[in-house]
Amino acid sequence: MNDNSGIQRHPSSDFATTGEPTSSMGLVLQRGGEELILAKALDRFTVRFVTDFPVQQLSQVSWAIWQRSITQAKLELFQTTAEQIEAAIAQARSDENVVFASHAYTVQNNPETFVYLADQITIQFADGVDTVKINLIASQFQLVQDKPILGLPNAFVFLVSKQATENPVKIANQLQTMPEVLAAEANVLIESEPHYQPRDTMYSQQWYLKHNGGNELSLGSHIAVEPAWDVTRGVRSVVVAVVDDSFDLNHPDFQGSGKVVAPRDLRENDFLPLPDGKGSSHGTACAGLAVAEENGTGIVGVAPGCALMPIRTTGFLDDESIEQIFNWAIDKGASVISCSWGASAVYFPLSLRQKAAITRAVIQGRNGKGCVVLFAAGNANRPVSGTVYEQNWPNNVLQGLTDWLGGFAVHPDVITVSASTSMSKKAAYSNWGTNISVCAPSNNAPPGMSFPEKGFLLTQPTINSSLTGLGMLTTDQIGAAGYDVGNFTTNFGGTSSATPVVAGVAALVLSVNPDLTAQQVKRILETTADKIVDSDSDPQLGLYGGTYDANGHSQWFGYGKVNAAKAVQAALQMRPGNTSTASKQIQVSNSSPVEIPDGNPQGVKSAIAISEASTVKDIQVSVNLTHDFLGDLEIYLIAPNNQQVLLQNRTLGCRTALKTTYTLRSHPLLKQLLSQSAKGSWQLWLIDYVPQDVGKLISWELSLGI
Repeated sequence: MNDNSGIQRHPSSDFATTGEPTSSMGLVLQRGGEELILAKALDRFTVRFVTDFPVQQLSQVSWAIWQRSITQAKLELFQTTAEQIEAAIAQARSDENVVFASHAYTVQNNPETFVYLADQITIQFADGVDTVKINLIASQFQLVQDKPILGLPNAFVFLVSKQATENPVKIANQLQTMPEVLAAEANVLIESEPHYQPRDTMYSQQWYLKHNGGNELSLGSHIAVEPAWDVTRGVRSVVVAVVDDSFDLNHPDFQGSGKVVAPRDLRENDFLPLPDGKGSSHGTACAGLAVAEENGTGIVGVAPGCALMPIRTTGFLDDESIEQIFNWAIDKGASVISCSWGASAVYFPLSLRQKAAITRAVIQGRNGKGCVVLFAAGNANRPVSGTVYEQNWPNNVLQGLTDWLGGFAVHPDVITVSASTSMSKKAAYSNWGTNISVCAPSNNAPPGMSFPEKGFLLTQPTINSSLTGLGMLTTDQIGAAGYDVGNFTTNFGGTSSATPVVAGVAALVLSVNPDLTAQQVKRILETTADKIVDSDSDPQLGLYGGTYDANGHSQWFGYGKVNAAKAVQAALQMRPGNTSTASKQIQVSNSSPVEIPDGNPQGVKSAIAISEASTVKDIQVSVNLTHDFLGDLEIYLIAPNNQQVLLQNRTLGCRTALKTTYTLRSHPLLKQLLSQSAKGSWQLWLIDYVPQDVGKLISWELSLGI
């Protein structure tokens, strides 16, 4: 191969005697200096005819069933069976009306993406290769020169003639081996779903990953995982340690090369943390939510490509047991440590050794970058740290002002996870408070719906109210054991299920950027979370905590519901070598309420002053306002140089509350404000264009990466 090509060979590819790159995994497609592995689609192929034929005539073709036209490439798509596809393509090629017939392909590890071959090949020749030599090479492969490529020296588009004996990808691969050729690429048409979707049979029931609304489903109550999967579905080098009661490692969704690493049973002091038949396997359910393998059947975890480290606890929270848990996870290379348990006590501060064990994991784990440690907030509908006036407990076990403290959940280095519902409301049982980092979807149930041996109180005062919200589908013990008969259960929830969901997102973040520290991952999850709002009171205690303070924090939801897509994109932006990476974050808010003048095109402006003179590399704007008819409003951000960007046009209709964050990803117009100095007065400009309905800006926040 020409050393000037810039092409990096796939590790498993080699050259056949014909000089064509081959792979034991499939056909190699050269793309932009990289290689994709293609596999033949077994149910479809494409044909280009000499002339256009009407649909009725295409439908009468005998070789296969016509599906549709791919007009931009003048291709017709036909479908057949795996047994008939080779014969059908051969028949098509022998037809005098056919110019071109080819297999369709899929991209390795992305079976939803279909690749269709056009009849074009791009070739860039080395300096000094003259027209005579170019024509000889074209003739050798039965190519016809079509046009030069503007801006690319000595590069041309060639058409693959009917006389060519191989498909464009194979021809391009052979051209790539010639010393006269710098690069050769077949033009392909890639058809994909809007976002990657696994083929696991129960995926459509996993509403918490992605849904489009429905019964008891509020739009946006999922974690937006599909756009994240477009980037990564996790890598085996990122290991999620799930610490729990037991794990059915014979479950089909925990199979796969390198799936389970360093299992440990601290209760039996061996390496098989399996269920003992005495009850449900809470750990099996938690592990499935985080990392269930994508295998075409059952469910899929948030990070299906990542590895699982199952650690069975002793069942006790003594210092020695906690040290054993975290020392094992650190020593065996855990990246993320998910803990869906807490102490069976109303007030439980951590010991010095327990604090130190967790801190060591967060600081020294992962070769000094730190393990990402997550703890469930708990299922008592009480503060993780705070005081509640207690009444109506069975047998008055708690009365009057009572202090609550969940020691693990208040450790400053951990990510503490609360639960939201499929309706984007607070889960009735979910603990809350200033220590909550983020929330994630789970079921809804009265407080007291907890799990044996998980340490959360089992009998709280009941609530008399209708609670809506779907349950969580996840892995269960195989067969009759476990929560339900069968290999899966919908009878799971609590902050126990919300926590491994967030652990899976953290694993995706580290899969795209393994250089992040544990604290950086925590910050990414918090800053990219969705600000869901629950304006109702808690049905048991009558408290309100579903809105956000000036710092963007909610008592119920922390910094919001975790968003996998935004978190992965933020991690990508922070990769080494990314010139847009911000080394420092400035967050300033203006919490002075401002009335929005009604029907006044002059509007009102609210200012934030920045003293740093560094260059802006990232920008986010969070807005919190109310208005009787939001469709009256336009919102602009004005930079210190007076450049303005429209953040929100008049498309919000009859909504009355707006709490949202505008980012570079969600609002690309903000890119206009990059590369300028951050110093000066930044203004939010709100204009109400229509009389009658009125509103107020409650607060706004500007976050600049410099």
